[in-house]
Amino acid sequence: MKYSTLLILGLILALTLGGETAKTKSKKVKNKQKQQAQKEEVLPLAEPCKSANCKLPDCRCSDAVLPRSKFQGKEGEIPQFVTITFDDAVNAVNYAQYELLFEGLVNPDGCTAAGTFFLSHEYTDYVRVNALYRAGHEIALHSVTHGDGTDYWRSADVATVEREFGAQIKMLEAFAKVDRKSIQGMRLPFLQISGNNTFEAARRLGLSYDSSWPTQQFKDPAMWPYTLDYQSKQDCQIGPCPEASIPGLWVNPMVTWTDTEGYSCSMIDACVYPPEDKVDALFKWMLENFNRHYQGSRAPFGMYLHAAWFSRGRNYFGAFKKFINHLNTFPDVYFTGISRMLEYVKKPVLGAPFKECPVLPEADCRAVQCHVQKLSTGEERYLNVCDKCPVVYPWLDNPLGQQL
Repeated sequence: MKYSTLLILGLILALTLGGETAKTKSKKVKNKQKQQAQKEEVLPLAEPCKSANCKLPDCRCSDAVLPRSKFQGKEGEIPQFVTITFDDAVNAVNYAQYELLFEGLVNPDGCTAAGTFFLSHEYTDYVRVNALYRAGHEIALHSVTHGDGTDYWRSADVATVEREFGAQIKMLEAFAKVDRKSIQGMRLPFLQISGNNTFEAARRLGLSYDSSWPTQQFKDPAMWPYTLDYQSKQDCQIGPCPEASIPGLWVNPMVTWTDTEGYSCSMIDACVYPPEDKVDALFKWMLENFNRHYQGSRAPFGMYLHAAWFSRGRNYFGAFKKFINHLNTFPDVYFTGISRMLEYVKKPVLGAPFKECPVLPEADCRAVQCHVQKLSTGEERYLNVCDKCPVVYPWLDNPLGQQL
């Protein structure tokens, strides 16, 4: 009797534990399936854009059409925006160049001229990033790692893009004292987007625009920035390109330049056949590319490059400076960051584009130099940041450089 009772109790206990284990496993499977479903969320396919359904300030179709139909015949009264952007790390050498380039530049409305800096993390001097930010320049994202070639970015899922650019946001906040709300845009390394994933990640991160997508087809007349609410007409130069509807996210198309042999180049330093290394020849070439916008639809004119381009020729920097100083004499040319330009595109007017100047940020920075270890490689790194050193070198899964 004793043994039969024990046997029955053992069976009951086994069934109970087995049931609990089964429930636990079932719950884990359901959670995993839920996570997988979220990861593989299918975005709605974008439909063709009709201007009647897509109206400013929240939506704009992809085209080279003037911002408002009533601007037809008054193109000369549309303010011409020039967006100068630099990609990659900010360091002591290129920071000095940036200071010289923007020195003394003031827009026709009396506001300080500005550019956009798409920053990658490695080798960046965050103290100098803070200085650029306080001077009124736009600080934007270019990833933490810069990736290991184009394949990394072409196949990147939403989580990978979020991880790269989300970590960088935290770094900029902590080490350069950049206000999160001011970080509005991003550019993929190598201009290699990953279809819908790139733009859906940007939306999830709370960004307002991406500027990674070149166009050759829409350069004369040039394409204006647009949103991804509806199907994009932009030519897909470096695919895969987005096909989904991602409402409210802006694309700042990288309207290509033309080199001296007629080939298109998405960035100035990507032009295979630039002019000879003489100030006047380079200046004339820059002006020809600018006039395609200025004497046309007045779509924003992008000057996209890496600071390393200045070292390719002894006159490259001088020609660039001469050119932007020349444009600064025009009564209707405005040097602004991309996000500031998009404010105008959302609410376009003829004449002066803005009623007041942007308020320069107050972000005091006590410069400190840090000597830390990069855990993934064991390397010793020096890092300039604001206020307080991280314990280890900041990286993807530890953007604040905390002790793990």
